[in-house]
Amino acid sequence: MTLLSERIVALRRPRQARPAHPTLTALVVLTGVFLSSLDLFIVNIAFPSISKSFHGESLRSMSWVLSAYTIVFASLLVPAGRWADRTGRKKAFLIGLGIFTTASTLCAVAPSLGALIAARILQASGGALMLPTSLGLLLPAFGPARKGAAIGLWSAVGGAAAAFGPSIGGLLVQASWRWVFLVNLPFSLIALVVGVRVLREVEDPVAHKADFLGAALLSIAVASLAAAIVEGSSWGWTSAGILGAFAVAVLASIVLVVRSGRHPNPIIEPAVIRHRAVALADASSLVFFAGFGALVLGGVLFLTGVWHESVLRAGFMIAPGPLTAAVCAFPGGLLGARFSHRLVGTVGSLLFAGAAFWWITRLGVTPDYVGGYLPGSLVTGVGVGLMLPALGGAATAPLPPERAATGTALYAMCRQIGLALGVSCLVAVLGTATGVAAVHAFHHAWIFMAVCSLSAGLILQGIPRRARVRHESVEVFVAQREASLVLAAGK
Repeated sequence: MTLLSERIVALRRPRQARPAHPTLTALVVLTGVFLSSLDLFIVNIAFPSISKSFHGESLRSMSWVLSAYTIVFASLLVPAGRWADRTGRKKAFLIGLGIFTTASTLCAVAPSLGALIAARILQASGGALMLPTSLGLLLPAFGPARKGAAIGLWSAVGGAAAAFGPSIGGLLVQASWRWVFLVNLPFSLIALVVGVRVLREVEDPVAHKADFLGAALLSIAVASLAAAIVEGSSWGWTSAGILGAFAVAVLASIVLVVRSGRHPNPIIEPAVIRHRAVALADASSLVFFAGFGALVLGGVLFLTGVWHESVLRAGFMIAPGPLTAAVCAFPGGLLGARFSHRLVGTVGSLLFAGAAFWWITRLGVTPDYVGGYLPGSLVTGVGVGLMLPALGGAATAPLPPERAATGTALYAMCRQIGLALGVSCLVAVLGTATGVAAVHAFHHAWIFMAVCSLSAGLILQGIPRRARVRHESVEVFVAQREASLVLAAGK
């Protein structure tokens, strides 16, 4: 490594004002993680009530309440992570939390479905600032020796939000679906006030600027693909509109890939994805979360649409699965750190797929919660609880500390793209079927979930059993690239 490269690597190490207090830091940043995750699961359970409020909007139209959020969230995560690295993770986290709080208020007062979707897009921009910075603040506070515990705790909080979301949402919807957004406000405001005082700034002043054009290309590609999947059965799969949407998705993806290879500040950073374990973990995350996205919305639609359960009962019936995921996530993180993320993730993927096949053989038009739905829900919970920390650990642990926020953002971006595509595929599979036809449609949806999970587990097999942290290879690549930029600027 050249002297100039060594100097650049040294400059890139994050600066922290003074040691952060782990407990207080965790309370503040995990509040943001909890609220952003809680909002996703509460919105799912509120779907039937929102649809009725807006004069029975179709499932295709309603799906954009979720998809618009996840697409924008995914597209902004990497630029947000880069901006946070450059200007300060504390600043980015607090700004994101403020935007998220404001957008939650706008969602609560939305007069139409279009206004609600617009507010959800704003909410996604706040969430995109919070998520990568949350782990980027948490890991330095806990230190390298407790990295596995920090990742497990971070994953467990998201799982806890998933666990409490359906039941809390079911209760709030009894008053009005608007309360599922208003519930964020008091906790967000408290976290903002406390965060200003207790969080310690972590920044990398020579980090690259964000590539927002790349983010726009990613949004166009995913939105076009999601629209084609959702509307395919309605417009016709060979219609000009659907073929055009697929073409736009392919073209935008190609331009994004070319730009990422040539641009000095790409949305997909080669220095990160060249690490084999990181690239495979991100690919596995995209595939697995497509199945997970179908699970999250599909459970609500099956219980309320096929078994005709009330929203309140459906919320409590769904809750055991996410609660199991929350309980298993923390030990899953510790097991992944001790043994291997590949092993833990593989077990999780097999359990998730097995639960989907269980539902296919056991569930029909006649309700059978205890003997049919609940066992599958509990097993999916264990599978998700093992997969979350395994995927998160495999995607971020091999990276050097100064790339933590960017690596986390790339992993979360893949998660969100998977969720958006999973919801779109679910809507396309279910269509407008009712009665027995709806049960068959859900069987196809569960097959989709199983295939996604098994594929994710298969991808994980490419990760070495012990994916070592190759700081030097990543740092050398970054340093050499920056050195060339410095020399070019000198000329």
